[in-house]
Amino acid sequence: MTRLSLTQLLQPDWMAPGTLAELPLEHLIEQRIQALVLDVDRTLLPRRSHQLPPAMELWLRRAQEHMPLHLFSNNPSRSRIGGLADQLGVAFTSSAGKPRRGALRRVLAELAIPPAHVAIVGDRVFTDVLAGNRLGLYTVLVKPVNPEGQPCPHDRWQMLEVKLARLAGASLR
Repeated sequence: MTRLSLTQLLQPDWMAPGTLAELPLEHLIEQRIQALVLDVDRTLLPRRSHQLPPAMELWLRRAQEHMPLHLFSNNPSRSRIGGLADQLGVAFTSSAGKPRRGALRRVLAELAIPPAHVAIVGDRVFTDVLAGNRLGLYTVLVKPVNPEGQPCPHDRWQMLEVKLARLAGASLR
């Protein structure tokens, strides 16, 4: 794999205008994506929640009809991440250590799918996008989800990370 510049490492392949539940699954299929690695906190679940918003669960169930899903979280709570994984019937990794590559490499080995055909979807540039780009995955940056299942209009962490990534040369629009 060629060495990527900081700009390339921070540039998602797709910067979605809404949450994961609003992503057109057809776009991922058109990109020849065969598996999804999904961040949990603020991507699937609102902050401090254990309950999937209904639209999110519907999207996840629909996605499962097309490809395997793997929940991939830096959150150390095996009970929280594992409980959600059990609810969906999918594999999971907690304490993933993103943007480090070790845990993500293990997931890719289990999936046995080339990295270019695996998408990582998350709400953070410096963990989700950076980790995925370091291993050649298709990276998708989504808006964080609020308790009503809607995009958080003013998520300070994402706004700060997007601003820093732009300063580094990424064109996040």
